[in-house]
Amino acid sequence: MARSGLANRLYRGEAGLNVIGRRKLWFAVAGALILIAILSFAVRGFTLGIEFKGGNEFQVPVSVGTMQEAESAVNSAIRDVQGGADGRVVSAQQVGSADSGTYLLRTTQLEANQSTQVQQKVANEFGISAEAISQSQVSPSFGGQVTQRALLGLVVFIVLVTIYLVLRFEWRMAFAAVSSLIFDLVLTAGIYSLVGFEVTPSTVVGFLTILGWALYDVVVVFDKVQENTRGITAGSTRTYSEAANLAVNQTLMRSINTGLVALLPVGGLLFIGAGFLGAGTLKDLGLVLFVGMGIAVFSSIFFATPVLTTLKDYEPRIQAHTKRVLARRASGGSSRDVAKGGSRSAQQSAEPADAEAAALAGAAPKVGSRPAAKRSAGARGGRPGGGGNRPGGAKRR
Repeated sequence: MARSGLANRLYRGEAGLNVIGRRKLWFAVAGALILIAILSFAVRGFTLGIEFKGGNEFQVPVSVGTMQEAESAVNSAIRDVQGGADGRVVSAQQVGSADSGTYLLRTTQLEANQSTQVQQKVANEFGISAEAISQSQVSPSFGGQVTQRALLGLVVFIVLVTIYLVLRFEWRMAFAAVSSLIFDLVLTAGIYSLVGFEVTPSTVVGFLTILGWALYDVVVVFDKVQENTRGITAGSTRTYSEAANLAVNQTLMRSINTGLVALLPVGGLLFIGAGFLGAGTLKDLGLVLFVGMGIAVFSSIFFATPVLTTLKDYEPRIQAHTKRVLARRASGGSSRDVAKGGSRSAQQSAEPADAEAAALAGAAPKVGSRPAAKRSAGARGGRPGGGGNRPGGAKRR
């Protein structure tokens, strides 16, 4: 029963998951997702945090009450100062302990005099001095600097990864892996744009973090592909695409299990740290990791390896090998015959041998019987000249 499980059947290539054979379907799905993401970039754009578009921060002591009460007081003060304009708190989180910590409230951009008025109104609301509430202004230039450094880090990462993959595997695998990384980034950014998740510097850091995870998953699959296709052109039983599909089947359970193990702590970071503890920074980082890692598992199986096999099919050496394998199968019968050819050919080759053995057995004389024809003089007895004993033990007269 253990050997007939899904994991064992996948590793032996008996599960029948034809991932590479359906690569046109996966390319169509990937193309549709990328198109939706690009359209979302153009139509909806991104929900940027105050680090990218500017804003204000207010730190209110936790002694005033709950975070919801502090957020409501700041929103009410902003509406009074701006005369009902669209000013509000965009994010709220607790910093420090429950006794001596503060509520960090980030709002839309306010003028200097408006910020001071909001500070005074909130202090009057809770009956504390204005000095107990600190306020500061966040410049959008900070988000721009983070973005520039993130793009620089992305370019350096891709260059180093490409060099490593070319030296470790080949340029086709390097191209497929980098394409998979770009696919992960575009699709993750598209989800952020569609759903309207807020983009913060923590989100940018998370984008760079998922690149390492996505690369690890792709390298695991490609390492098995290289193992299955090493010296494949010397034989004529399996094409490159079939060997790559076997590698995908063999690593599929490993990719799923590794992805689930990695998503569990990230999910805990997201749902427990951000949901129950109210840590906004953990929410920004955990969300992008959770989304990006899930997409990386999909792309390593259904995008990176199909791209690799498509590039390899244009290689003349692989084309000649594929034609040779298909020609051998065509001459030997259908693919079903090829699959059963091992046992059938062994049975057919055994039949003539059994028939020949039966014929020889029938032709051999039985023990104690007289020979059908006379023997030569030199072959009658054990000695030359016919001195041997007659059959049945009779003596010569």
